[in-house]
Amino acid sequence: MVSVRSSFFRRASLLGIVFAALLSACATPSPPPPPEDVAGERKPYVIGVTDVLVVSVWKNPELSVEGAVRPDGKISVPLVDDVQAEGLTPQELKEVLTEALSEFIAAPDVTVVVREMNSQTVYLLGEGVARNGALPLRQEMRVLEAIATMGGFTIWAKKNNVRVLRKTQGGIVEYVFNYGAYLAGKAPKSNILLKAGDTVIVEN
Repeated sequence: MVSVRSSFFRRASLLGIVFAALLSACATPSPPPPPEDVAGERKPYVIGVTDVLVVSVWKNPELSVEGAVRPDGKISVPLVDDVQAEGLTPQELKEVLTEALSEFIAAPDVTVVVREMNSQTVYLLGEGVARNGALPLRQEMRVLEAIATMGGFTIWAKKNNVRVLRKTQGGIVEYVFNYGAYLAGKAPKSNILLKAGDTVIVEN
């Protein structure tokens, strides 16, 4: 009987090892942290839907407007009607409006200012973070900063399996932030810079 039990447990153990190996082979490893911009390098701001813009035309106050970029990505400006704003920098939109208004007034002096950067947000979800919801990206922010801003981890949070979902041209990419490994200095680059549209998920 002892021999039968011993054989049974050896087989069960072997099956367990094989099963674990299969799971390991099937699992999709987390991609390496994305490359970051060179320190000090600043990219031009790109206008998005819900951003509030102020368009001023010098000496032509009747053509100056303030309003949010609509869901279709456009804003309305007197004389030129609807103009595409989403996806452009303020400088690019200034050039578009200057060219369009030049058909109606001589040498228009246009200024475009982003009053509210509402489109630049990240989202925090899951019971492992104190508060859920949208978080405006007013400045550069990393995973830990975003979690801290939303009240920090809850007691039972899975700190070593924080997921960051990011939309890319190739589909959604998932990065994993391991809090314990980061504190131990084993994953210093895993506390990645967040981008607009990222979703941070912290489960219990």
